Amino acid sequence: MFNREAREEREDRKEHKLVDGVLVIDKPQGLTSHDVVAVARRAIGERRIGHTGTLDPLATGVLPLACGRATRLVRFLTASDKEYQATVRFGMTTDSYDVTGAETSRSGLQPDRETVTRALASLMGSYLQTPPAFSAKKVAGRRAYDMARREQPVELSPVPVTVTTAELDAFTGDTAQVRLVCSAGFYVRAFAHSLGEITETGACLEALRRTRSGEFTLEGANTLEKLVNGAPPVALVPMDRLLAALPTIMISEEGRNRVSHGQEVEGRCGTDDWVRLMDGHGRLVAMARPGSRPGLLHPAIVLI
Repeated sequence: MFNREAREEREDRKEHKLVDGVLVIDKPQGLTSHDVVAVARRAIGERRIGHTGTLDPLATGVLPLACGRATRLVRFLTASDKEYQATVRFGMTTDSYDVTGAETSRSGLQPDRETVTRALASLMGSYLQTPPAFSAKKVAGRRAYDMARREQPVELSPVPVTVTTAELDAFTGDTAQVRLVCSAGFYVRAFAHSLGEITETGACLEALRRTRSGEFTLEGANTLEKLVNGAPPVALVPMDRLLAALPTIMISEEGRNRVSHGQEVEGRCGTDDWVRLMDGHGRLVAMARPGSRPGLLHPAIVLI
């Protein structure tokens, strides 16, 4: 399988100028993550592009796009924590848990600052969160939002999430601006809905901006206009700078050759750890796991 994939990629590279790395986009409001991927594919001429965590059309901010060989690292990039600036509106609820949905109730009530602060504290930590019915989760092979739009019953299983920060940055009575740091898979819309339940006023998400996704921030992010126009040059995070927080092991030229054939090389890591394998030129050549015996590493994801 590895040889076939490598051969196909070599053929692709003969026909196309492929781009390897992560393109960080500051997503504008109104577009889906898939819309942004489609724009990027046309703009840079790279068909192998995948996003690393969906943003709703309402949301703006950091959307990292894995390009070329970096698509093999999506599993690591999507697992990282996220940081958001969320605006929650009190006194109403919607079927989608944000202001784009159909209104389901209106209380007209406003909580006080102390009540909101206590509610935010109660929503910190690790717990099970039920995704909104209007989400991309699948139920028996069907997207939940497709079923919800057809007013069909949607039963989604709660998933484990973690909130490490939930700070009240601003409060007007009818809205609250909250800074959130949370685990992958966390639904800020569901968080807003829960905030309304706890304060007994009802609430929905009014605005959302993702300020960080793992190691990627708004600093240096590309706008879609910049991407389409191509000037000034688009900033791309190269392969060797990805997943820098993981342990790194340098390998020799002989080791690089072994890795290129999917063979084990000398090195150690923890029982369940991943390590980056770098060659003498500082290039990321593989992601490795413990090998067949102690002292060996298996290149599970080969990037050359």
